[in-house]
Amino acid sequence: MTPASDLLDFELPLRGARAFVTGHTGFTGGWLVSWLKRIGSDVAGLALAPATHPSLFVAGHVANDIASTIGDIRDFATVRDAMARHRPQVIIHLAAQPLVSKSFANPIETFATNALGTAHVLEAARLTPDVKAVVCITTDKVYRDQDWVWGYREQDPLGGKDPYSASKACAELIAASYRATLAERGNSVLIANARGGNIIGGGDWSADRIVPDFVRAVTAGQPISLRNPSAVRPWQHVMALVHGYLVLAARLLSGDNSVADNWNFGPSDEAARTVGNLVEQLSTVWARPEIIYAPGSFPETRFLHLDSTKARSRLGWAPPLSFEDTIDLTASWYRDFTANPSDGMQITVRQIEHYRNALRSHAGR
Repeated sequence: MTPASDLLDFELPLRGARAFVTGHTGFTGGWLVSWLKRIGSDVAGLALAPATHPSLFVAGHVANDIASTIGDIRDFATVRDAMARHRPQVIIHLAAQPLVSKSFANPIETFATNALGTAHVLEAARLTPDVKAVVCITTDKVYRDQDWVWGYREQDPLGGKDPYSASKACAELIAASYRATLAERGNSVLIANARGGNIIGGGDWSADRIVPDFVRAVTAGQPISLRNPSAVRPWQHVMALVHGYLVLAARLLSGDNSVADNWNFGPSDEAARTVGNLVEQLSTVWARPEIIYAPGSFPETRFLHLDSTKARSRLGWAPPLSFEDTIDLTASWYRDFTANPSDGMQITVRQIEHYRNALRSHAGR
């Protein structure tokens, strides 16, 4: 655990705080819990068992030193009981069905998890006296697709054609309803929505994602199939988003109701690169698989990115990683883990400390 004297300003309110993370067995959840443990938060988690094997949850020993509950947010009693046991002060709600491809195969599951599951978490939160703050994590795909070249802003209309995007837009509306009318009928919890997307980083083995596909190709010595190599995405490291979520959670936990709002967390325009370019950059750090091209089985947005001016100016969120830094951390995590799978936790902690040190250097400029 990091000494109190070494904490960053936004980490101070979270040290010793009882934090409850839904989706802690997932990719982003694993990085978030690992960071919270480093700064001395008292962490509990609720999620389904890891969806992939391997997983960051297992490889990074995420369950160590936390109260981990394996359960389904689609069951309100499960959510309510887990929250009542831990009596959290701050909740970061990540649990979701996160895959666009799976949303086409299982739309009912997707809507039940992402929309009704969010309602369950927020209802339990407002009925739990100690809860002061909830950060609901959604996605950049909540916006109505306008097919324009500039970034979407928080006031732009919500939409979503595919079941995943639509379910996340529903989650946003549910959170807005709790924030506007229901929280005051409970414990007056402060609620914010955080929108991010296109994250990469070590420990993700999900299906139909470019970096896990790259890792599987390299480790198996097989070609990688690219559905849409010219698609432009604004790539950012998972730690940049976790950093944003923690800044927002700390402000809410401190009672700042001005940040109980909607927030974009996206990279700079410099980080917008094609899928093909991403694969080439990953190859320079680790290994280059053979690349083949195949049509996709579901529609994808060609270009979508966020305008994060609000988070940068009002929250002071300023990720210190360049695109090249992001690629190096991502590829080196998998490279080092593949060389020694028992080091998953050490690799993760080492990269979190690298990011925290970069924040200190960035702030001192």
